[in-house]
Amino acid sequence: MAEGEFALVRQHLEVALSKSATWVGEHDLYAMLADAAAQQRDEAALRQYAPLAEEAAARYDHKLYQAVAHRAWGVAHRLAGRSAYAEAEARLNQALELFRGLDTRWQIGRTLFELGELAAARGEAAVAREQLSLALTAFEEMKAAPDAARARAALEAG
Repeated sequence: MAEGEFALVRQHLEVALSKSATWVGEHDLYAMLADAAAQQRDEAALRQYAPLAEEAAARYDHKLYQAVAHRAWGVAHRLAGRSAYAEAEARLNQALELFRGLDTRWQIGRTLFELGELAAARGEAAVAREQLSLALTAFEEMKAAPDAARARAALEAG
């Protein structure tokens, strides 16, 4: 998605929440809103939508959306700062385990990237490099060029 389009994701999804549609449920929209907030690093939106996504995913026992909610919480905890890093790591590892169980390679790569970002925030350069390298490899195997470029940039910055 282009950057200009991505900036409008939350707005469009919130409008969709207020409309009745038979092909999409609130659990779908909450997962997308939490995921968009994580990608945008929007802590306020994460605090708003991660709990809703988590509750809806649990209600439907939707493993993919449970993993998305865990990752969103992981990002929220990382953004909250040093005191929440342990919670961030626990949530990101829960997400990674679920994504691996579902064999969702792109989601695995995105979660490895977030674990790399967390390690970098903790000042653990070697761990950050390892996680980001694993994410980069995953993205390159899938030819997910924008994500590979982001991982490469994070590696170069670290």
